[in-house]
This record gives sequence, structure tokens and C-alpha cells, in this order.
Amino acid sequence: MGSKKLENFLEENLGDLKSRGLYNVIDPLQGANGPIIKIAGKELVNLSSNNYLGLATNDKLINTCIEATRKYGVGAGAVRTINGTLDIHVELEEKLAAFKHTESAIVFQSGFNCNMGAIAAVMDKNDAILSDELNHASIIDGCRLSRAKIIPYKHSDMDDLKRTAKEAKESGRYNKIMVITDGVFSMDGDVAKLPEIVEIAENFDLITYVDDAHGSGVLGKGAGTVKHFGLSDKIDFQIGTLSKAIGVVGGYVAGRKDLIDWLKVRARPFLFSTSLTPGAAAACIEAIHILTESTVLHDKLWENGNYLKKGLKSLGFDIGESETPITPCIIGDETKTQEFSKRLNQEGVYAKSIVFPTVPRGTGRVRNMPSAAHTKEMLDNALAAYGKVGKDMGIIE
Repeated sequence: MGSKKLENFLEENLGDLKSRGLYNVIDPLQGANGPIIKIAGKELVNLSSNNYLGLATNDKLINTCIEATRKYGVGAGAVRTINGTLDIHVELEEKLAAFKHTESAIVFQSGFNCNMGAIAAVMDKNDAILSDELNHASIIDGCRLSRAKIIPYKHSDMDDLKRTAKEAKESGRYNKIMVITDGVFSMDGDVAKLPEIVEIAENFDLITYVDDAHGSGVLGKGAGTVKHFGLSDKIDFQIGTLSKAIGVVGGYVAGRKDLIDWLKVRARPFLFSTSLTPGAAAACIEAIHILTESTVLHDKLWENGNYLKKGLKSLGFDIGESETPITPCIIGDETKTQEFSKRLNQEGVYAKSIVFPTVPRGTGRVRNMPSAAHTKEMLDNALAAYGKVGKDMGIIE
């Protein structure tokens, strides 16, 4: 039978989530995560994928992955520090360092693992971390794991960051102080004020840490938010994923060589998890090659993003302050947001509802993630569905 306490806990809390419109239903895809997906036998325009450039289904990446798998096997067979470092991992890290304009780079199994490993490898209970209040969950968890004092500052509020930095510095209580921010905030699509953050960091001797999961491949002609602002030599930690615009899986930290050397001996996910699969590493290398050779996919992503954004805004939807292709339609009420997403599904559009705790209560939204792989016809079909459902539900006139 198992624990009765656990049974009661799960029954009570799952029921509570469902009653408040906060329970997330997972929809398995019957095929690839491309611009059109199939769920339960139905084809839908896909506006919920992080596959920004369409590389997850790119033939070159697929073939490269297959060839590497035949050569190296399906798995690396060990952690990196024993004998799980293959030459293809080293090549990937060299390509990433060049791509991000840094001295060196280290690859992890996921972006989440990067934040869990990198923060705690450098910060400890004698330090402080100034963290944007809307930072990703993996940043929050990484900060907690470090045991440093976490001091949140108001979202992208540079006056508040300056105040918290000044107080932390003048208190004399901390050995090191880090400022940490997303490069692109995934729920609203806005961009961190990196030039101002760097200026404050220089004034107060702060370590700078940018998680560019949603900026790499999207801003800076693909090289990311830090490159977009010309600050590659000013940011200590550049974090990125290999699972969004790159289209594969994994994460990385890019920075100075001695930092990367330190992470290789102190970042626990690197030390205690089996390496990235050889096929994934090879596919990532191919993706970086595509991005450095041409901006065609990058430019198409922005063209499609701007087209969808203009269309939703003209229909009367609240799309917030997005500065990137990420385009939220902010509905507000959690239950209404989930109903709106379900109705879109019925009209042939897959746009997942995002509610608390991913976003603050009362700010539920359907988040749209157009990609370079969408055609204008697909986006027009999506806009038609938005118009119909929005009017039927009284969200727009």
C-alpha cells in the first residue's frame, strides 16, 4: 500500500491544483517537434517550442548525429573526469568558446545543470548574490544550493540593483558579491539591461553572471545577448543551452580559461554525471557551424516573430513588453488562461498556457514561440484562431 501520509498529501495537493487551474497536463507529441506537430492524431500549428531556428529537425544535424553515434556509440560511458571526455566534447567546447567570444567553455548535460553547478562552485555562505526577481527557476535553485545570501532586486530596475549592490558592498559582510540575470526573460521576452548592469558591477566589484538560454541564437546575430551589447570581455559567466536555438540538448558556461578550469574540478553536475552523448555533441557542432556561416535562420526567426507580434497586437491582445520573438498573450486569470489555450487547440493551434508558479499569480498567459521554420500561412492560420477564440471568450472585441 505504501505510506498513507504520502497518499493523503498527493490527493489533497493535486486536487487543490486542479481546482485552481494550476495543474499542468502533459501532451505527448506523435512525431518531431517542428512548426506543425501531431497530438492525439490532430495536426496543430506549434507555437510552444523553444526550437527557435528549426534546427531540431534539420537534416544536416540529424545526419551528423547518426554518423557520430556510429563512430562513438550511443553514450559516452563515463563522467567527464574519468574517461567520458571524447575528442568530440573538446571540439564542441572549443567551438562554443569561439562562438561566444571567450577564452574557454565547459559543456554540461543541461542548462539547468549549468546553473546548479557553476554558481555553487564559486559562491558560498560567506558571499552574496544579487538576483533579478524574475530569474529562471534554475538560477534560483543554483543560488540556494550555493548557500550564499540571496538578495533579490526588482525586475530590470537599475536603481534597485544599485541600491542593493551599495548596501551589500558597504556592509562588509561578504567576501564576494555576484549579480546574476537572465539575458532574455523567457516569460515576457524582454532583454536584460546589460550595459547598466556592467557599469554597476564595475563600480562595486561584482562578479557578473548572465544566463543567455533564450538569447543565444536569437540576439547578437546568433552569438547572444552579451555579444548584442558588445560586452563579451565584461561578463564573467556566460551561460547558454544547447537545447533551444541550437536544437539539441545540453548546456555550457563560457568565460575566462581559469574560471572554466575551476568549474572542471568543482562543478558537481560535471563531476558526477555522464557526459553529453556523442551524437548530441556532434549535432551541436554542426548547429554552431550553421549559425556562424549564415544569418538566414536568425533573420527568418525575427521576421516571423515581428509578423506574429504585429498581428496579435492589431487583434487587440496584450502582448506585454517583449523585445524578442517570444510573444506572450497575457490573459490574467489562471482558469481563463487554461481555457483559452484549450480553445486555441480546438482551432488547430498549440500554444501552451503558462500560469503560477512559473509566472506570478494573476498574470497567466499563453506564450507564443514562433520559429524560423514557420511559414506565413501557418502564422496566418494561428492569427485567425486567436481572433476567433479571443472574441468568443470576450478577451478582445
